[in-house]
This record gives sequence, C-alpha cells and structure tokens, in this order.
Amino acid sequence: MEQQLFFVFGMGAPVVAALFAFFLARTINSRDPGTEVMQRIAALIRSGAMAFLRTEYTVLAGFVAAMFVILALFLDQGLLIGLSFLVGAGLSATAGWIGMRTATGAAVRTTQAAKSSLANALRVAFSSGAVMGLTVVALGTIGIAGLYFAYGGLSGRGAEAIELLFGFSLGASSIALFARVGGGIYTKAADVAGDLSGKVEAGIPEDDPRNPATIADSVGDNVGDVAGMGADLFESYVGSIIASIALAWALSSATANELWGVDVSAFNGVQRSLVLFPILLAGIGIISSILGTFTVSTDDESKIGGALHRGLIVASFLVVAGAGVLVLLLGIPFGVLWCVILGLTAGVAIGQITEYYTGMDKPPAHHIAQQSETGPATNIIAGLGVGMMSCGLPIIVICIAIYFSYEFAQLYGIAIAAVGMLSTLGI
Repeated sequence: MEQQLFFVFGMGAPVVAALFAFFLARTINSRDPGTEVMQRIAALIRSGAMAFLRTEYTVLAGFVAAMFVILALFLDQGLLIGLSFLVGAGLSATAGWIGMRTATGAAVRTTQAAKSSLANALRVAFSSGAVMGLTVVALGTIGIAGLYFAYGGLSGRGAEAIELLFGFSLGASSIALFARVGGGIYTKAADVAGDLSGKVEAGIPEDDPRNPATIADSVGDNVGDVAGMGADLFESYVGSIIASIALAWALSSATANELWGVDVSAFNGVQRSLVLFPILLAGIGIISSILGTFTVSTDDESKIGGALHRGLIVASFLVVAGAGVLVLLLGIPFGVLWCVILGLTAGVAIGQITEYYTGMDKPPAHHIAQQSETGPATNIIAGLGVGMMSCGLPIIVICIAIYFSYEFAQLYGIAIAAVGMLSTLGI
C-alpha cells in the first residue's frame, strides 16, 4: 500500500502539477499582449530581468561546481551527496527561471485584460502566480521522491537514502541564499533610485512612463519577488519534507510507545508509514492546490483579497481531508493529523495577520498615513512601531503551533506541521 501511494502522490502528483502549470503558461501566452507600446515596454522589462538572472546564475554555477567538488572529496559517500546537491540547486534555479519567464510575459497581458474586466485581469495574474507555485512544489516533490527512490529508500535503505538527501536541501538553500539576497538588493536599489529620480528630482508620479528608472524598478520587482521568493519557498518546502523524513527514521520504538501506544512488534510498519507520510502529504497538497485555483474568481475590486483567501481555504480543507484518509490507510497515529491541521491553521492565521498590518484599508496603514501629515519623523516612528508590532502575533501563533505539535508527536510533529503549513504552496 505504501509503495503504491508513494508512486501516485510522490511522483504522479508533481507530474500533474507540472502539466497543469504548462497548460496555464500556454493559456497566458495565448492572451492579447496589448498595443505596440505596451509590448515594447514589456520586452524591455523581460530583457532586463532575464539578463539579471543569466548573470546571477553564471556566478552561481561556479559556486555550485566548487561546492560539488568539496562535498565529493571530503564526505563519506560524497559523490552521491554532491549529486543531490547539484539536483537541488538545478531544480531551484529552474523554478526561478520558469517563474520569471511566466511573470514577465503575464504582466502586459494582465494589463490588457484589465481593459475588458477585472475578472479577466485577475485570472491572468493569478494563473501566472500559480505557474510559479506549482512549479516549485512539482520540482521539489519529484526531486525528493525521485532521489529517495533512486537511493533505495523503498528497498530497505531508507535511513541511508535520507542522509544523501540532505545534499538536495543544501543545494536548494544555496540558490535561495543568493537569489533572495541578490534579488532583494537589486529591487530595493532600483526602487529607491526610481523614486529619487522621478518623484524627487523630476516631480513626476511614481512609475510614470517618462521615467526610464521605472523599467529598472519593474525588473527589480521580478527578480526579487518572483525568482528570489521562488527559490526561498523552494528551499523551505524541500527542507521541511526532508527534515520530517529524517526525524521519522530517528524515532525510537520507546518514544512511539510512549506517545501513541504503538507496540514494539508493530513499530517498523508504523515507522515506514511515518517516513513516507511527508512526501504523500506534499502530493495531496499539490492536488488540493490545483483544485483550489478553480475557486478564485471575482469581478469586484474590493473582493480580490477574499477571492484569493477562498482559494487557500478550499485547498487547506482538501489537504486536511486527504491527510485524514492517508492516516487511516497507513495506520498512522491520529495525533499526526492534528499536527497537519495546526500547521495549516497557523499558516492561514499568519497570512490574515499580515494582511491586517499591511492592507491599505486597515487601521495600521491609516495610522501611518495620519502620522505622515506632521512630517517624515513621525512617519518613520509610526512605520517602525507598526512594523515591530506586526511581528508579535505571528510569533505567538508559531509558538502555539510548535507547542501543541510537540505534544502530539514531538519533533516529528513540529516538522509535519511545517509540511502542512507549506502543503498549499502551489496556490
């Protein structure tokens, strides 16, 4: 049963996600790209974004090659760990590249679609984001499942296979470090430069087409918020899954008996199920995210946030239902399901808290705007204060989720809560 589920959800689901992402990308590209002027500006932004990515990846290629040699020479089974490192780095970079190509092509088509209706514009923009999300989860899951299978994880060498998989996580983290920091530095530099040259020196509005720095600003938005964020999420996603698998193998029969009353004779079977559960849960999350995308639609500007939230909630409920079925089929202790629910709930709660502190129609933003009326000093003080306050509730939510997850399944439970939180990453 475990092996059949592994191939269906661990390898089949990401393939479905990749095909659906390809379908969405083709649909976006078939849309009207707008006027000649719009297309010319969009081409400049895409050219700049892809030039940045090519330069960044060229530098990263040297770092990745050097790390591969170091891992291969100085670690036991270093060649296989190095191979995992290369796969992790390569898939992370690929996800960023695909997301960048899609986003830079979708922006101008979203603009054109907005001329007809808000619903059309939302569909194009949301589909573009879904391509990035689904690409991340598809490549991450298929990479973990494929390497785990190739290293003998299903044929009695699971504990050895997971040690080799840490190289995959290291590769993903390496790309995330450079892509997030490099893209972030670029986007902030371009943003500030555009504001100074436009609003301050020339006295024209932000993002005015008369300001050439607007092109650099839009390039920065893509390299930071698409390629950089995509690599960051890829790293978090695969890291949580690999950590869960490792902790499942580290679980002792005494701990399982103390936590869930698992008999020593049944422990090996339960442990195998716990090992595969994170990969299967990721597959469930992929299918749930795809189904959730069909519920995102609105033609009312004030309800866009609600439409996006609805898609996430639908996907989250589907993940809970799917995880419950997995728990029953695999004979996993019911406490693990509660960890999944805690992770999903914490993720949704943090999103809502973030929306409250950053939404332009919410009290914190109004407070900062009011303080701006008396000068830049009060604006800075109010902004810093609200920013610091906004960190408090998310930390409390995370602490609560960690505490109860540990009560249900100790360290494995905390890791599964993280997988649950990130299971809806596709949407």
